[in-house]
Amino acid sequence: MPCEPPTHSVERSLRRAGAMVVAGVDEVGRGAWAGPVTVCAAVTGLRRAPEGLTDSKLLPPRRRLELHVELRSWVRSHALGHAWPEEIDRLGMTAALRLAAERALEALPVRPDAVILDGKHDYLGMPWNVRTVIKGDQSCVAVAAASVLAKVERDALMAQLSPEHPRFAFEDNAGYPSPVHRGALTELGPTPYHRVSWVFMDSLPQWRHLKKIRTLVQEEAGQLELGF
Repeated sequence: MPCEPPTHSVERSLRRAGAMVVAGVDEVGRGAWAGPVTVCAAVTGLRRAPEGLTDSKLLPPRRRLELHVELRSWVRSHALGHAWPEEIDRLGMTAALRLAAERALEALPVRPDAVILDGKHDYLGMPWNVRTVIKGDQSCVAVAAASVLAKVERDALMAQLSPEHPRFAFEDNAGYPSPVHRGALTELGPTPYHRVSWVFMDSLPQWRHLKKIRTLVQEEAGQLELGF
């Protein structure tokens, strides 16, 4: 059964509370083995959303690309932020997500008065005024827009990296562990774009010596750096 289309109800609630600029925020690449975690912040206003807008994961690839083209001119503004594998290895995923989100939000032309964050966990925290919404990428227009923009633009970025390491087929798997990706990793070892602190390195005996161990000191340093 198709889900209901996203609405502006959360945005309207935040506006009634005084937030005139509201950004929807969503991420992609959290579970990938290679490439950045990417966060998009999108400001949409209260205009009618493009037909069929929803969580990017629910869209057929062709329609997702079509919506991406529509959204780029439809949104009032949007910006992306990336946290790269070295930063993920050094800081851990939660702090890396915050770093990417702050980069996206700070790149917007106007600082948002409020942020709608997909999910139940507020990984942003102060000083941002955050409203978390479970399945926000399906229910909130601004978050759904951010979801599509983040997915398509990160996929394009991974395709651009693919010629450097063609055996990994990043243009097809976007850094996620497909069979081709796993096979190349076993044979060739990790690229500079792999998250080498992750547990998948333990299943690569010949490359295990390249695994990075994130220490408690590093985690605390990353938290201090990001204001935790």
